[in-house]
Amino acid sequence: MKLLQHKHGRTQEKTFFYRYFKWLLWLSLTLYFFTSYLISNNPNKPTSISKTHVISTSKSNLASRALIEFTDNNSHENPGLLKDLKIYIYDLPAKFNSDWLSNERCRNHLFASEVAIHRALLTSDFRTIDPFEADFFFVPVYVSCNFSTVNGFPAIGHARSLISSAIQIISSEYPFWNRSRGSDHVFVASHDFGACFHTMENVAIEDGIPLFLKRSIILQTFGVKHKHPCQEVENVVIPPYISPEKVRTTLREASLDGRRDIFAFFRGKMEVHPKNVSGRFYSKKVRTHIWRKYGGDWRFYLQRQRFAGYQSEIVRSKFCLCPLGWAPWSPRLVESVALGCVPVIIADGIRLPFPDAVRWPEISLTVPEKDVGKLGTILEHVASTNLTSIQKNLMDPSVKRALLFNNQIEQGDATWQVLSALASKLHRSYRRSRSSDQ
Repeated sequence: MKLLQHKHGRTQEKTFFYRYFKWLLWLSLTLYFFTSYLISNNPNKPTSISKTHVISTSKSNLASRALIEFTDNNSHENPGLLKDLKIYIYDLPAKFNSDWLSNERCRNHLFASEVAIHRALLTSDFRTIDPFEADFFFVPVYVSCNFSTVNGFPAIGHARSLISSAIQIISSEYPFWNRSRGSDHVFVASHDFGACFHTMENVAIEDGIPLFLKRSIILQTFGVKHKHPCQEVENVVIPPYISPEKVRTTLREASLDGRRDIFAFFRGKMEVHPKNVSGRFYSKKVRTHIWRKYGGDWRFYLQRQRFAGYQSEIVRSKFCLCPLGWAPWSPRLVESVALGCVPVIIADGIRLPFPDAVRWPEISLTVPEKDVGKLGTILEHVASTNLTSIQKNLMDPSVKRALLFNNQIEQGDATWQVLSALASKLHRSYRRSRSSDQ
């Protein structure tokens, strides 16, 4: 009898715990699904967006101020057109890239896009470690970090032999160069005349682009709208490198009232008596004409000496002159846009970087070289008519973002724009062409 009572008590105990467990499970599932519903259907839930800070306290001065943009850690995701894009990065011996980084300047000078693009791709979602699934092959060769001991400028006389050596390695150790003859391989040539690898145009034209690069894709700062031997290759025009950190620092340290007390600004080389170099004059004498015409004009703040803090002058200026040098492009284009100064482009026929992302006609002025003598009148007219509109367009953070190379790829930044350009050239990809044939 005691045994039966004992068994009956244990049965009731099991039944109680079984019901309790079912009730607890039902309650947990109910709370889980109810919470999931609230999260997925809450219209006010926080989303992953970029945070834009306007460094100004005066509402009336917003149009004349640059924006500084910070993006969250998820901004490098790859939606849309870039979703399936894959880049393989060759692991070359250190003499082709990382050895040059012993000089800190290699990372930060105006030709440093070759370093910045490589660095950003290494940590990118677009990188693949399987070369057989790659659409494009990036060849990381730094040719701009060999600084002259005479004048401190990059000496690129070794560029052709260094790149040729890199191609010999990848063509002998991998099958990918030979199968496409380099048509899906990407190089950076961030110098005056791109893949012609010379600072003087006449020599660059005479030398031309080396045959071993003729079938590849070149990312280069040089670009003109007319036929030119130094762009007779598949190419993408990219901006010169300007440090995003330096731009942000300049904006943080700028006057909070947003006042732009400089009407027109230029600091750089302006020869009073230009030298004839192989029948050519620096800047086609445009800078000399600017100095002679406006050097004593109170509206123009013109300086011929170097000054490390010149960005603090750009951020105070309404118009920033961007005349050609030996080549048509200039780092002032990027700095002006990033710091909210209207770039005044004086370089006939120049091709500007990423025109699909940067609406250049809406954020800049273009003055023909022959009209540089009318510059004062032209700028006064713009100042009295549509300057505010142009400054407002300059405030679009996506414009600045598109011209700056970040350490890690951010959606819409300069490396992102490079990838977008490559995505439009998938017909050059051996893997994609093979897939479409099958």
